[in-house]
Amino acid sequence: MASLQSLGMDGSRPDPAFGEEVGRRIRLGRAKRGMTRRQLAQESGASERYLAQIESGAGNPTILVMRAIADALEMPIAELVPEARGRSSALDRIVGLLGQLPPDELPAIAELIETHSGRAAAADRAQRIALVGLRGAGKSTLGRNLADKLDCPFVELNRMIEQEYGASLPMLIEMSGLATFRRYERACLERVIADHGRVVIATAGGIVSNPETYALLLRRTHAVWVIAKPEEHMSRVMQQGDFRPMAKNREAMADLVAILEARKADYARAEAKLDTSGATVEQSLAKLNKIVSPWLKN
Repeated sequence: MASLQSLGMDGSRPDPAFGEEVGRRIRLGRAKRGMTRRQLAQESGASERYLAQIESGAGNPTILVMRAIADALEMPIAELVPEARGRSSALDRIVGLLGQLPPDELPAIAELIETHSGRAAAADRAQRIALVGLRGAGKSTLGRNLADKLDCPFVELNRMIEQEYGASLPMLIEMSGLATFRRYERACLERVIADHGRVVIATAGGIVSNPETYALLLRRTHAVWVIAKPEEHMSRVMQQGDFRPMAKNREAMADLVAILEARKADYARAEAKLDTSGATVEQSLAKLNKIVSPWLKN
């Protein structure tokens, strides 16, 4: 079986930079999904030691191993391979055209695209409010209080998934894996959207890990990214007694920062952002209510 570095290159000696970039992309994929290396090893079938070598750039995985890793991370293998093309020819053409434009014209183009996509989705969003962000930001507390204030249902997707599966999330993931959890997450989100035109939804922090599910959320709800300083995220998680996915990890803060950094670009796709750092629940709720008010007037 050919190794990864022997493909797509010039046939000469392996390129160290290529291997390092593959490792970086795998680490980023893990962080984005909140997966430990041990979890990735269990999901992909590769040993934890071998994954450590690959992530350091020292490993030289076969295509089959890379496919198993990509499947475990629920992402196209093209996204793990430098110089690989995973885009359509139309998208490549658009990217090429954008590259020819002066930098000062790009903001106007971005606004035009956002306006075009926003018009198509506005009616579909109805009066659904979705809170996204890392654990400890305050999504559940603020979501429940906002729903009470708006006199509408409040749905915490994680709790709904547990009811559907009939067991806790840790047990679901341990017994059936993250891929099964993501399938339940998608199905529950679809049901909430179908059943409610006016609702407040608190999502799991890793919902951005599944591009299709997150795209559905952004298309059918008004999403707000709830964020706090990393140390406040950690403090609130500790108060909750919940250390997933950082259990038994002595570098919990470093992991939290890495996860937040890996997901930041996806969280930023939400319509609005709410920073709860140093604020009381009442203060954050007032800010949130101000954000969502225009969306509830239709």
